[in-house]
Amino acid sequence: MGEFVRVEVEDGVATIRLDRPKMNALNAQVQRELIDAARRVTEDDAVGAVVLYGGERVFAAGADIKEMAPLSYAEMSGGPSELLQEFTRALAAIPKPVIAAITGYALGGGLEVALTADFRVVGEGAKVGQPEIQLGIIPGAGGTQRLTRLVGPARAKDLIFSGRHVAADEALAIGLADRVVPDADVYAEAVRWARTFVGGPAVAIRAAKQAIDAGLEVDLATGLEIERVQFAALFGTEDQKNGMRSFIEEGPGKATFTGR
Repeated sequence: MGEFVRVEVEDGVATIRLDRPKMNALNAQVQRELIDAARRVTEDDAVGAVVLYGGERVFAAGADIKEMAPLSYAEMSGGPSELLQEFTRALAAIPKPVIAAITGYALGGGLEVALTADFRVVGEGAKVGQPEIQLGIIPGAGGTQRLTRLVGPARAKDLIFSGRHVAADEALAIGLADRVVPDADVYAEAVRWARTFVGGPAVAIRAAKQAIDAGLEVDLATGLEIERVQFAALFGTEDQKNGMRSFIEEGPGKATFTGR
C-alpha cells in the first residue's frame, strides 16, 4: 500500500487505484508506487484480472509538471526519463487482463498509463489526449509508441502534433476506447468485464497476451514462431488437459480451470 497508489482485491479482480488529489499528477513517487503495484498484482495468484482506476473525478491529468519543469537535459536524460519508461513498462508487462477505467481526464502521462492496459472503458464525459506538444515536448512514457500501435501512425500524429483533447465518442471511433458508458458506470463496467476473465485458464491467457504483445514488435515469421512456442508449451499445463478432456466428454464451455 503506497501513499498515492492502492491495490484492492475482491473476487479475483485487483484494482490499482490512483489517489493523489486533486488530479492524480504522476510525480516520481506515484510512478514508483505504480511499479510496486504492478509487481504485487503480477505475483498474487488470487488475482485473475486488473482494473486501473483514478477515481470518479479524474483518471490522471498527466505528469507532475512542477516537478519536471526545472530539470536540465542532463538531469532528465538520466533517472527521470528512465523512470517514465520503467513504470509504464511494468504496467504493460502485467501478465493478466488489464482494463483502464477512465473518468474525467486521461491526459499526457495519464493516457500513457491507460495505453498500457489491454482494454479501455471510457466515461461519456471523459477527455483523453497527449498534450505534451503544448509544453514544447513530446510524450515520454510510451505515448509515441503505444498510441501509434493502437490507432495507427496518422491518427497518433494528429493527436500528438496538435495536443488536442479527444472526446469519448471519437476515442471509440478510432479504437482508443473499447467501451463508452455513462460516467457513473465506468468503474462498475470495468470490474464486470474484468470478472469475465477470473477463473479462466490463467496460463493460457498469459501466453496469449505475451504472444500478441511480443508479436507486435517483430516480423510475421518471428511472431508466428513466438505463437508456436507458446502454443506447444501449454500442452504441459493442467488447464490444457482439463479443457480438452471436458470438451471431449461434456462439450465446449464447461471446463474448470486451476490456473496451472
